[in-house]
Amino acid sequence: MRRREFISLVAGTAAAWPFAARAQQPAYPVIGFLSPASPTAHATYVAGFLHGLGETGYVGGRNVAVEYRWAEDQLDRLPAMAVQLVDRRVSVILASATSAAAFAAKAASPTTPVVFVIGADPVKIGLVASLNLPGGNVTGVSSLLNTLIAKRLELLCELVPTTVVIGILVNPNNPNAMSDTKELQAAALSLGRQIHVVQAKHERDFDAAFANLVQHQATALLVVPDPMFSNRRNQVVALAARHGLPTIFSLREYALAGGLLSYGPSFVDAHRQAGLYAGRILKGERPADLPVLQATRFELVLNNRTAKALGLTIPPTLLARADEVIE
Repeated sequence: MRRREFISLVAGTAAAWPFAARAQQPAYPVIGFLSPASPTAHATYVAGFLHGLGETGYVGGRNVAVEYRWAEDQLDRLPAMAVQLVDRRVSVILASATSAAAFAAKAASPTTPVVFVIGADPVKIGLVASLNLPGGNVTGVSSLLNTLIAKRLELLCELVPTTVVIGILVNPNNPNAMSDTKELQAAALSLGRQIHVVQAKHERDFDAAFANLVQHQATALLVVPDPMFSNRRNQVVALAARHGLPTIFSLREYALAGGLLSYGPSFVDAHRQAGLYAGRILKGERPADLPVLQATRFELVLNNRTAKALGLTIPPTLLARADEVIE
């Protein structure tokens, strides 16, 4: 190649570099997905979110990008991950499945829009000013997951009416742990039952917690909503089966994994609603003007195979009210 031709080629390539770099950068908005869990544990939630986003006309890789941050059950990683997303200049942050993610996203920036999916009352925990007018840069979906714990205790007592001591599995690191425990103590008193509370902060605590339940003669179990428990649901369900404990959970996913029964909202649908809100914000609406959505449909799911394995007969009245019976 002649020297003149070589110089021209290099000059032409160099001139094209900025354009190539710009072509590699997405010319569309970016959404940050902040999760306390792992990609596997929250795959169905991601699918729900993308479905809702698609209903507003946004499709990943076509006219919107999604950047994921997975805390892998280490909630103390969420604040730094939220800051990373803000530094990335995302257009919206989806704070998935826990109030810890929502607070981390809110603290990371006073202006970046945040859409949350949580189980707690966002006004009660100080996340928003009100449900109708959340104010600021934060709105989302409250599935009312934690507000149903007393109802779950009633359902468990209906299924195993002879039980006297009911175990309560709680994660003390969960910001709702104290209020949930107090509510369950009051509910148990009104039902004439005793409760025995055991704690698990980490996966390694489960074996000791279940051994403690057996030691204190608990004959049934209520698992308080918590992301770490949900992410390890197969392990929790297996331990309940091994120790012969009829157990009620908060999410349908537990019953699908072999849990005896669950009562609560659909977190997949809650993420779909969050996707709708994210799409509306990308189109120019403000989080302050979008009321916090609340779950209106709750599912009672019974696993009849697990009931038979435990030697239980599900009462006809409970079967009649079930939204789904797994045979």
